Amino acid sequence: MKRLACALLLAAVSRLAIEAATPLFTDITASAGIRFTHNNGASGKKYYPETMGSGVVVFDADGDNAQDLLFVNGTRFPGEPGPPGYPALYRNRGNLAFDDVTKGSGLDVEMYGMGGAAADYDNDGRVDLFVTAWGGGRLFRNLGGGKFGDVTTRAGITDRAWSSGAMWFDYDRDGALDLLVVRYLSWEPRFNQECSITGKDQSFCPPVFYRGIGPLLYRNRGDGTFADVSAAAGLSDTGAKGLGVVMFDFDADGWLDIFVAADTTQNLLFRNNRNGTFTDVGLQGGVAVTARGTARAGMGTDAADYDGSGRPGIIVGNFAEEMLALYRNDGRGLFVDEAPGSSIGRDSRWSLTFGLFFFDADMDGRLDIFAANGHISDIFPPGSSPSITHAQRPHLFRNLGSRRFEETIGAAGPELARRIVGRGAAYGDFDLDGDLDLVVTENRGPARLYRNDLAGARSLRVKLERPATNRDAIGARVDLTRADGSIAWALVKTGSSYLSQSELPLTFGLGPAAEARSLKITWPDGRSESIVGVKAGEQITIRQGNGIVARTPLTARK
Repeated sequence: MKRLACALLLAAVSRLAIEAATPLFTDITASAGIRFTHNNGASGKKYYPETMGSGVVVFDADGDNAQDLLFVNGTRFPGEPGPPGYPALYRNRGNLAFDDVTKGSGLDVEMYGMGGAAADYDNDGRVDLFVTAWGGGRLFRNLGGGKFGDVTTRAGITDRAWSSGAMWFDYDRDGALDLLVVRYLSWEPRFNQECSITGKDQSFCPPVFYRGIGPLLYRNRGDGTFADVSAAAGLSDTGAKGLGVVMFDFDADGWLDIFVAADTTQNLLFRNNRNGTFTDVGLQGGVAVTARGTARAGMGTDAADYDGSGRPGIIVGNFAEEMLALYRNDGRGLFVDEAPGSSIGRDSRWSLTFGLFFFDADMDGRLDIFAANGHISDIFPPGSSPSITHAQRPHLFRNLGSRRFEETIGAAGPELARRIVGRGAAYGDFDLDGDLDLVVTENRGPARLYRNDLAGARSLRVKLERPATNRDAIGARVDLTRADGSIAWALVKTGSSYLSQSELPLTFGLGPAAEARSLKITWPDGRSESIVGVKAGEQITIRQGNGIVARTPLTARK
């Protein structure tokens, strides 16, 4: 009995220690000046796109080293009543204060937007935007001075299907950023299906009622135009109902691969063949379907080295009663879903997860998981579990090491734990204090900005530059060796989460260490360079071939 009592006491103390270390997130939406509310165009007809939006993009729109926000918005459907909807661009003027600068920016265009991805595709020093939408995505070139120009047609992007996720990456390593566009369903208002869950109330029909249309790959010609190379690259005719997308190098060959989370169809794992083509290896890789051979309702996704193995694993948000998928990369081309036997699966069973990502919430050097949850319907059939609700709490899984996670949303503050109909989610250090803040969107609701109030965080932020091509070094890998010899690494990437994108600079938690022993940067062209002895509490800018060219102190909370 004494041994049992001691064990219970130690468990309780351990839990208290975990919760005490969990960062507190404070809702600062109002004080930050953010007033965005998502418009899903609902008019009572239960059009399917109403349930899906929207996303958020974190990027430095004006090059002032402060992360800005683009909230993607829906609008009224053709011929239907309701107010128009426009994307919203918020400029970060510092000190966690934002200004709505949408009007006159060129982004104030009515469209039924879904998500977006940001990158400097023309290498002119300004970050451009691709916005996905029902009715076709649009490419906005950053003209400087807070202005964007719609260059969709001129750039050769002609597809008008329902696009969802997107990412910029250099799949052929020619130095020019290419564009992957994930597409969802073949849907038009005249094709909308009517379903009833209770026998009398009209509701949204599931995606199995509609045809999937697969992703598109646009190769950057380097002259401001793009060529649709989907068929030649082996990406067309998949029939996938794609939503989330992430770039990563799962087989460590130096070439970027693609994972697409799909809704009720097989997930896609495209291995880069290093000759301009891809091969879908999702089935043999173990990520296409469950162990029982069924496809889940994949929404958002991300990839990172969450277990310290040196290999990127994958996380996927799924439908209620399907739980999250957490795929461990075994290094031999196979992924094993660890969620069913862990707290990840148990605590996410009733959640319908959209936005999610790996990030170091507490700067201890281990990657945690955030998931934004919310159902697509507020009507449920008789006999449904009372645990399944329309508005849902998010998840914050703290990484305990040794491939163990613990749900700590209850300790992260009542504001972050609020039930919402969550959709898009992203992170960024909006106040440059060395920890990562959160931004979350709600379907037909307000966006929210949460400040991370972690005290005494020791971290290092790394920003990369390549003046000649691919200016922000998208696809570069940074390996950080800590003072104790342990190694953490991250990839500079666009896309990920659900219809969203987090900031490009990389933030490494150093735990108690005052500095990193060394950094190794593997640039997108395969070249590498190392930097020794970098102190915590800074954002450093590293330019290829020139080492550290700028330092910005971080104003960490005491």
